[in-house]
Amino acid sequence: MKEFKTSDIQRGYISANVGDLVDCPLWWHRQGLIQTSSGYGGKLTSRYKISLDGKLRRLYHTCYGNAASTWFTLKGEKVHVR
Repeated sequence: MKEFKTSDIQRGYISANVGDLVDCPLWWHRQGLIQTSSGYGGKLTSRYKISLDGKLRRLYHTCYGNAASTWFTLKGEKVHVR
């Protein structure tokens, strides 16, 4: 797990690898369930968290179609994860 700082955020993006994240599944992740019946949505809860300034923040996905974007919120603003 990598400890990120607020200074690592550039233009609303932060670069992270899967190895930099913390696996924190919710109960329905453990049971193999999905959040919506279609698997698509604007704020899908991820099983991963990112450590930013000593605090774990839950990652979310926005998925419509064949691609998804991953993000978390910081002071009410979306920070996208590359």
